[in-house]
Amino acid sequence: MSATMEKAVRQHTHSLGILFAEESNRGLTHPFFASVLNAFKIAVEARGYDVCFINRNIGTDAFTYLEYCRYRNLDGVCIACIDYSDPQVAELVKSGIPCVTVDHLFKNIPAVLSDNENGVKKLVEYAISMGHKRIAFIHGHNNSVVTQTRIKQFSQTMQFYKLSVPDDYIRSGLYADIGTTRKLVGELLSLPEKPTCILLPDDVCYFGAQEAAREMGMRIPEDVSVAGYDGISLTQEIRPCLTTIRQNSDGLGKEAAARLIGMIESPKKALCLPVFLPVELLRGDTVSSPV
Repeated sequence: MSATMEKAVRQHTHSLGILFAEESNRGLTHPFFASVLNAFKIAVEARGYDVCFINRNIGTDAFTYLEYCRYRNLDGVCIACIDYSDPQVAELVKSGIPCVTVDHLFKNIPAVLSDNENGVKKLVEYAISMGHKRIAFIHGHNNSVVTQTRIKQFSQTMQFYKLSVPDDYIRSGLYADIGTTRKLVGELLSLPEKPTCILLPDDVCYFGAQEAAREMGMRIPEDVSVAGYDGISLTQEIRPCLTTIRQNSDGLGKEAAARLIGMIESPKKALCLPVFLPVELLRGDTVSSPV
């Protein structure tokens, strides 16, 4: 071992874990969370921390998340896109091991989130400004604070502008699930009074919306408008370019890293209040005035 490497090993004292298991099973191919976690990884490694992904198995032995963290002697954990209702997650955040969450709120645990209230409000108001009154909303899984916030804000904004929302216009879908979105968009477009604009769970779901529209002989945005959420680069490069809300994925990752490192290095000064990062409306080309 070289002298430089020996010095680095002596200086290194901390290892961090990432707990990540998003529901579509895209893993690190999920464009939004891949960007968030990559920014987190770069930020913590620049401070001399090692990073590993947490799972429930070591060899043939099954572990809880907490047991895994203790076995690996992890000093902190970033929790992102997991089933937050899982008792093992609750056990981990109550264990005393420093944790930070992305897109979820736990009591007394630092959290980093986008300003989803403002994001949904921006989307709905933009659709209304383009002349839409019949606006439908397909949301992701309903066991997260992000989804609950978006549903509530959608309903409140529509109510503020005195626009009715039929029960059929709010559909429960999945994040980053093209097949489910294709089915739900097809159902919405088959209604006797179909919506003129559909808000999707996220940008990946745009591909499902495109398939559904093609199957029904409809065009986006000439026959139906759609909007996404996340602002991933891929849907900004295809045509028509997706109207969406851009989340600051790099900022979320960097802020999560800063909060977690702060808990480890300066626990008495660490803040447990959530941080909400601003979002940006990308107007794109998929929302036009209804015919």
